[in-house]
Amino acid sequence: MDSKRDKKNQDETSSFETVEPIGKRVLIRKDEDKKQTKGGIQLPDNIEIPTITGRIVAVSAEVENNPEIPLRQYDKVLFNPKGAIPVDFEGDNRLFVVEVENVVAVFRKA
Repeated sequence: MDSKRDKKNQDETSSFETVEPIGKRVLIRKDEDKKQTKGGIQLPDNIEIPTITGRIVAVSAEVENNPEIPLRQYDKVLFNPKGAIPVDFEGDNRLFVVEVENVVAVFRKA
Protein backbone atom coordinates (compact mmCIF):
# COMPACT_ATOMS: atom_id res chain seq x y z
CA MET A 1 0.00 0.00 0.00
CA ASP A 2 2.80 2.44 0.90
CA SER A 3 4.66 1.73 -2.34
CA LYS A 4 1.59 2.79 -4.33
CA ARG A 5 1.38 6.02 -2.33
CA ASP A 6 5.12 6.64 -2.79
CA LYS A 7 4.80 6.01 -6.54
CA LYS A 8 1.87 8.43 -6.74
CA ASN A 9 3.82 11.11 -4.82
CA GLN A 10 6.84 10.58 -7.10
CA ASP A 11 4.65 10.95 -10.18
CA GLU A 12 3.08 14.14 -8.81
CA THR A 13 6.40 15.79 -7.93
CA SER A 14 8.09 14.78 -11.17
CA SER A 15 5.25 16.30 -13.18
CA PHE A 16 6.05 19.86 -12.00
CA GLU A 17 7.56 21.93 -14.77
CA THR A 18 7.63 25.42 -13.25
CA VAL A 19 7.72 27.03 -9.84
CA GLU A 20 5.81 30.27 -9.48
CA PRO A 21 6.47 32.39 -6.39
CA ILE A 22 3.44 33.87 -4.63
CA GLY A 23 3.17 37.09 -2.62
CA LYS A 24 6.17 39.40 -2.40
CA ARG A 25 8.62 36.69 -3.41
CA VAL A 26 11.01 35.88 -6.25
CA LEU A 27 12.58 32.63 -7.43
CA ILE A 28 16.38 32.83 -7.55
CA ARG A 29 18.92 30.44 -9.04
CA LYS A 30 22.00 30.91 -6.89
CA ASP A 31 25.39 31.23 -8.51
CA GLU A 32 27.84 28.33 -8.45
CA ASP A 33 29.94 28.06 -5.29
CA LYS A 34 33.41 29.39 -5.84
CA LYS A 35 36.19 26.79 -6.01
CA GLN A 36 39.00 29.33 -6.30
CA THR A 37 39.71 32.69 -4.69
CA LYS A 38 40.29 35.83 -6.76
CA GLY A 39 43.97 35.51 -5.91
CA GLY A 40 44.07 32.05 -7.54
CA ILE A 41 44.11 29.87 -4.43
CA GLN A 42 42.31 26.58 -5.07
CA LEU A 43 39.79 25.77 -2.30
CA PRO A 44 39.22 22.21 -1.08
CA ASP A 45 35.87 20.63 -2.00
CA ASN A 46 34.89 20.10 1.64
CA ILE A 47 34.95 23.83 2.47
CA GLU A 48 31.64 25.53 1.87
CA ILE A 49 31.63 29.25 1.24
CA PRO A 50 28.09 30.60 1.22
CA THR A 51 27.25 32.12 -2.13
CA ILE A 52 24.59 34.76 -1.80
CA THR A 53 24.41 36.02 -5.36
CA GLY A 54 22.10 34.68 -8.00
CA ARG A 55 19.79 35.45 -10.88
CA ILE A 56 16.03 35.93 -10.62
CA VAL A 57 14.33 33.32 -12.78
CA ALA A 58 10.72 34.16 -11.86
CA VAL A 59 8.83 36.89 -10.02
CA SER A 60 5.39 36.74 -8.48
CA ALA A 61 2.53 38.71 -10.04
CA GLU A 62 2.50 40.97 -6.97
CA VAL A 63 6.17 41.89 -7.47
CA GLU A 64 5.78 42.29 -11.23
CA ASN A 65 2.83 44.67 -10.85
CA ASN A 66 4.37 46.79 -8.09
CA PRO A 67 6.43 49.69 -9.49
CA GLU A 68 7.95 50.30 -6.03
CA ILE A 69 9.76 46.93 -6.13
CA PRO A 70 12.70 47.28 -8.57
CA LEU A 71 13.12 43.55 -9.22
CA ARG A 72 12.61 41.94 -12.62
CA GLN A 73 13.20 38.53 -14.14
CA TYR A 74 16.88 37.90 -15.06
CA ASP A 75 18.21 40.53 -12.60
CA LYS A 76 21.44 39.53 -10.85
CA VAL A 77 20.92 40.04 -7.11
CA LEU A 78 22.55 39.75 -3.71
CA PHE A 79 20.28 38.02 -1.19
CA ASN A 80 20.21 36.87 2.43
CA PRO A 81 20.34 33.05 2.34
CA LYS A 82 18.92 32.69 5.87
CA GLY A 83 15.47 33.68 4.66
CA ALA A 84 15.68 31.65 1.44
CA ILE A 85 13.50 28.56 1.04
CA PRO A 86 15.23 25.86 -1.03
CA VAL A 87 13.18 24.32 -3.82
CA ASP A 88 13.84 20.60 -4.24
CA PHE A 89 13.01 20.84 -7.93
CA GLU A 90 16.43 20.13 -9.37
CA GLY A 91 19.11 17.74 -8.22
CA ASP A 92 21.63 20.46 -7.38
CA ASN A 93 19.23 22.51 -5.17
CA ARG A 94 20.23 25.87 -6.57
CA LEU A 95 16.69 27.28 -6.71
CA PHE A 96 15.39 29.34 -3.80
CA VAL A 97 12.15 31.19 -3.09
CA VAL A 98 13.16 34.47 -1.47
CA GLU A 99 11.03 37.21 0.05
CA VAL A 100 11.60 40.63 -1.49
CA GLU A 101 12.83 41.94 1.88
CA ASN A 102 15.71 39.40 1.75
CA VAL A 103 16.97 40.72 -1.59
CA VAL A 104 19.47 43.34 -0.48
CA ALA A 105 20.97 44.56 -3.76
CA VAL A 106 20.52 44.43 -7.53
CA PHE A 107 23.54 44.52 -9.85
CA ARG A 108 23.00 47.09 -12.64
CA LYS A 109 25.25 48.07 -15.52
CA ALA A 110 26.29 51.71 -15.37
